[in-house]
Amino acid sequence: MATCDRCGNDYDKAFEVRMGSKSHTFDCFECAIQTLAPTCTQCGLRIIGHGVEAGGDMFCSAHCARTAGIQTLHDRV
Repeated sequence: MATCDRCGNDYDKAFEVRMGSKSHTFDCFECAIQTLAPTCTQCGLRIIGHGVEAGGDMFCSAHCARTAGIQTLHDRV
């Protein structure tokens, strides 16, 4: 069995995620998301989809980017 990097659970169906040169082991997607997904600069939510980026900041949506004062980003329509 493998041990989850996030919660420490030993699980026979754990999986590995590679990001760049680092390898991580998780027992569920929740642990992987909480560990690896970026957070929105404005509202703090985990960005699971594409999100938007401006000036090195990540946002969950163009709405959050506008709320932060960035008017040039738009969600896909």
